[in-house]
Amino acid sequence: MSQVTKRALENSLKHILSQKPLDKITVSDITDDCGINDITEECGINRMTFYYHFKDIYDLIEWACVEDAKKALDGKKTYETWQEGFLHIFQAVLENKTFIINVYNHVSREQVEVYLYKLTGDLVMGVIEEKAKGMRVKEQDKKFMADFYKYAFVGIMLDWIKNDMKEDPKNIINSLSLLIHGQVSRALENYEIK
Repeated sequence: MSQVTKRALENSLKHILSQKPLDKITVSDITDDCGINDITEECGINRMTFYYHFKDIYDLIEWACVEDAKKALDGKKTYETWQEGFLHIFQAVLENKTFIINVYNHVSREQVEVYLYKLTGDLVMGVIEEKAKGMRVKEQDKKFMADFYKYAFVGIMLDWIKNDMKEDPKNIINSLSLLIHGQVSRALENYEIK
């Protein structure tokens, strides 16, 4: 029931965001909307229910972002699937455009960055760990590589968000693929302890 309630609160927040900006939304708005628009009407979602699950609206936002990330990247953390994983990230952001734009414009760019760093960091580290199998590479060097790619990808995505998500994500992924094809393996070879 906990996940159902959390999802209902998330759906209500996203629904309300289509009507007004994030900084004008209250917890009462979200819980009232749950009773109107969700299966949870009989569950009695109220302010206390909200605060049982989340400390505030920003906690709900963070939870929603992490859950969307898990769905977007499910099984897409390998060298062969990283492009698909990034495409799923772009699609998840695009599907939640109103939500992401509101967070970006009304909360802070930093919160969007944290969300995107979590998404891309796990994906990139998965690829690096896979390519480093059988190699002797220090953890700090793998982390440095993962951070480098993570910051590059997030920068590209933030520009895409800032420009109202107009460019087709497939074009962005294709350009990234051409740019980094084979680079992870070469970099790991350079870091390998001989």
